[in-house]
Amino acid sequence: MDARQVIIHPLVSEDSVNLIEAENKITFIVDLRATKNDVKKAVQELYDVRVSNVHTVITSGGRKKAYVKLSSESKAADLAVKMGLL
Repeated sequence: MDARQVIIHPLVSEDSVNLIEAENKITFIVDLRATKNDVKKAVQELYDVRVSNVHTVITSGGRKKAYVKLSSESKAADLAVKMGLL
């Protein structure tokens, strides 16, 4: 899948902001067909950061949410500012 098709949009909520600050994680809504590897490659390609791991969840609303943990050399807060989330 193309990187721009995988990532639909970043998720901004109170919980996602807490994850940015506490656990160096960014939350995205992604395409239902995207795998964890697709999400990892898309985030690394689009935002030029190193991804440590990815967890995905399908919400009760039928959307796929991806929790992307960045490596220690990439800061989630810096990426969030760059994307205009914080």
